[in-house]
Amino acid sequence: MSTAKNSFRVDALQVQVYNSEVELAQDVAGIAQKHLQHTLEQNDAAALLLATGNSQMKFLDTLIANGSLDWSRITCFHLDEYLGISAKHGASFRRYLHERVEKRVNPKEFHYIEGDAIQPLTECDRYTKLLQAQPIDLCCLGVGENGHLAFNDPAVADFNDPHILKLVKLDIVNRQQQVNTGYFSSLESVPQYAFTVTLPMICSARKIICLAPAKRKAKIVKQMLEGDITTDCPASILRTQEQATLFLDVDSAALVNS
Repeated sequence: MSTAKNSFRVDALQVQVYNSEVELAQDVAGIAQKHLQHTLEQNDAAALLLATGNSQMKFLDTLIANGSLDWSRITCFHLDEYLGISAKHGASFRRYLHERVEKRVNPKEFHYIEGDAIQPLTECDRYTKLLQAQPIDLCCLGVGENGHLAFNDPAVADFNDPHILKLVKLDIVNRQQQVNTGYFSSLESVPQYAFTVTLPMICSARKIICLAPAKRKAKIVKQMLEGDITTDCPASILRTQEQATLFLDVDSAALVNS
């Protein structure tokens, strides 16, 4: 049974609000587990597209601790990676997911975007083919303080993007967020470019869960839910996706009129 204190729809998007991030993580982990188990009952395998960042930590820990998923039948992908940093870099999303997911559950496969590939455009082609090889059964998202999903910042977001994975230049708000959340020591140390899965690829997932807890997300959550559906706030595209649910805590939902 859901522990959400409030639930409502904004256009096609289901929104659930929780008293705490802990309650949110527990509920979302149960929803993700149930969906993946159902997928594995119907199919030989499942594909999972994962986000990183602080918003995902409690959710991932809870999902893994539940212990009832057959990870040997789940293929994992991730949404984005900085250009030019190795998998050993402290801010690498490959490192984050290897430590927090792969080495703890040993999935069937974990396909990583090679951020330090010597031919980045070739890497885009390689990863695109991997993503195209099967449908994505579950996509896990966070929302950036500039409204980005993955690294689809407002300046580069395209609701009709012809690409599946592309290289983008990161905006200042995005790069500063990486400093504020502790992944880099200064703005200058944050890479200016990154790989990102595009918005149409995200929206092609059979189920989408988007976690956006914490007070610092309140302003962008209000814009996402109450502003126009526009690339000025890329996350607003989720309002067109019936298979998507946005999960908030009372802090991130504080400015929303619901």
